[in-house]
Amino acid sequence: MPTTNELLPEHRQFLLEGTRTGKLGYTAADGRPLVAPVWFTIDGEDLVFTTFTDNAKARSMRRDPRVVMLVDLEAPPYGFVQVQGTAELVDDVSESRRISTIVGGRYMGADRADEFGKRNGVPGELTIRIRPTKVIANLNVSG
Repeated sequence: MPTTNELLPEHRQFLLEGTRTGKLGYTAADGRPLVAPVWFTIDGEDLVFTTFTDNAKARSMRRDPRVVMLVDLEAPPYGFVQVQGTAELVDDVSESRRISTIVGGRYMGADRADEFGKRNGVPGELTIRIRPTKVIANLNVSG
């Protein structure tokens, strides 16, 4: 399985196809591994999503910005992209509204994008930018 330190065009296409949910891996304060589903998009070279400032994900990434996001295809030919990276927490309401609107359009439909952006682009909502350090992918597991 080839690895790289950046998202290749085929990775981007896979990650942005449909409404695939990201599975974010991070660590609890006591070191336990945790996984949470997140709606996300790609912005520049980063995977991005929003989360509230005092939830478990945000607290974890403040302690240790190392994270992993896995996105998979659960039907033939089966496939996945795993992005290991470092998270940057951005506390900027206009940025969280922008990202929430994009993500809302992706997962809720274009007609609800603004609604989702307004609901989630509020004070206390952080934009999380995952900068890839290692990408592992197999886009055709059963082939």
